[in-house]
Amino acid sequence: MRAIKVIVFDLGNVLIPFDYNRILNKLDAIDKGLGERFYNLYKDNYHIHRQYERWELNEDEFLSIMLDWCEHKVTHEEFCRIYADLFTENKQTTALLPKLKENYKLVLLSNTNYIHQKYGWEQYEFLLHFDKLILSHEVGAVKPEEKIYKAVEAFTQENPQAHLFIDDIEEYAEGAKSMGWDAIHFKDADQLKKDFLKRKIIL
Repeated sequence: MRAIKVIVFDLGNVLIPFDYNRILNKLDAIDKGLGERFYNLYKDNYHIHRQYERWELNEDEFLSIMLDWCEHKVTHEEFCRIYADLFTENKQTTALLPKLKENYKLVLLSNTNYIHQKYGWEQYEFLLHFDKLILSHEVGAVKPEEKIYKAVEAFTQENPQAHLFIDDIEEYAEGAKSMGWDAIHFKDADQLKKDFLKRKIIL
């Protein structure tokens, strides 16, 4: 049995589910069909999203592209608020954090971006339970790249085997395993509790 000392949580769809339809509906309310037109460009050019998550594009560069895709029918500020209004809190999962915090170091590891952070999720109180937030746009790497997992280890100063990672994307959980971590492919809070029980994680 591993001696887990650090529990590392993904953010999106583990702690805060997100729904891009909320963005598209708000754009459609501004101009019928704008949401679909924007979505098609976003989907077909997803590398732009990834570049922004890595901070290969800064905020101004990213917003210039986004406002073009929105046909300049929204302002800079309006876009930021619309683009980040897609999260809700999974309270079944976040309720586990204060209990885990009593016995483990907690780290958040997320592929995210500055606009989503500032306008979307930064205000959630559950973040206070984390010892450190490791964010792709600050590290300059995204999961499942080795660099972003190494950034966690640089903070914790623990052996790879001491880390347990929870992510809803199996590829990212497997990336953690390739680093020597344990990992759980997240389905829902009930399954997570069962996975904790198997590992004798204290709740």
